Amino acid sequence: MQMRVKEVADLVGISVRTLHHYDEIGLLTPEETTEAGYRIYSPDNLEMLQQILFFKELGFPLKKISEIINDPSFDRQEALLLHKNMLLERRRRLDGIITTIDRTIQHSKGEIEMTDKEKFAGFDFGSNPYEQEARERWGDAAVDQSNEKIGKMPKSGQEALSEGMNEIYRKLAHLRGTSPQSAEAQAAIKEWYDFLNQIGNYSLEAFKGLGQMYVDDERFTKNIDQFGEGLAQFMCDAMIVFAESDKK
Repeated sequence: MQMRVKEVADLVGISVRTLHHYDEIGLLTPEETTEAGYRIYSPDNLEMLQQILFFKELGFPLKKISEIINDPSFDRQEALLLHKNMLLERRRRLDGIITTIDRTIQHSKGEIEMTDKEKFAGFDFGSNPYEQEARERWGDAAVDQSNEKIGKMPKSGQEALSEGMNEIYRKLAHLRGTSPQSAEAQAAIKEWYDFLNQIGNYSLEAFKGLGQMYVDDERFTKNIDQFGEGLAQFMCDAMIVFAESDKK
């Protein structure tokens, strides 16, 4: 059954403007456009739209989605299986964090005891859910280099890396009531800069941009602020001071 653009928009829950944009950039071209200018969508169009929205849910930018689905070697079934596996992994991570939240609630009520390590169970910084944003901002080379370094590490090394990251977060959380310009804050933020450059290649500008992302993207903010409310903003401010001071 063929559908007009308004019907598709209502069915899917997206705006007509979005569908027009997808058509304009060649991402989703309707089956036909009438002489009166009405876009008509076929069942195949709807299947492709579903595929596009799966990719968007996983954080792929529209340009990359277009490259993938327009590649002659694109296999829809293979892509669906990949989507499923990636979403299952995301659910596994979220289930782990939810379990930690439940246990933390019990701990705050005095019902159970938690070790410091248990308080941060479920946070897996070895596989970054925001990798796509990093690739878009700073290119594939820096991210691939970082992933390659981490991937070559034994599991014990990856666990030590994650714990090292958590330790810096905790240190900064203790300092978040001080000035971002203080010697203590700048020493701790330098540790963070040095740590990131052990697994990647962050320029001062990229480091500064990363700090801004901590407050611009609520997902980053929520993740970081679990170590202490306001930590994301404090780190952002301290990273700006560090980057600007080190340029002088």
